[in-house]
Amino acid sequence: MLTVAPDIEVLARFGRALADPIRCRILLALREAPAYPADLADALGVSRTRLSNHLACLRDCGLVVTVPDGRRTRYELADERLGHALDDLRTAVVAVETDRVCADADEKGCC
Repeated sequence: MLTVAPDIEVLARFGRALADPIRCRILLALREAPAYPADLADALGVSRTRLSNHLACLRDCGLVVTVPDGRRTRYELADERLGHALDDLRTAVVAVETDRVCADADEKGCC
């Protein structure tokens, strides 16, 4: 049974999904159009096994869904608003210093 997650859990899941560059690339690719795992793996230059693990994480976070398509399974964003949210996040931080990380990165394991 599906339930609606509390606000804090939703944000934590979204943050967990965005914490990995490959998952970010998957989400950005799916923002453009639904895709099949083999095509995503080729486009992102990752193994199908690695991609499968990341897709499972994104499914568990509730950000992507599977759509049966004959003998294949297509992936897409769970809600079109996620694409807009990704665009908003990408433009919210207009400049970052690539040689810097959070001051607490070593202690807290962030960045």
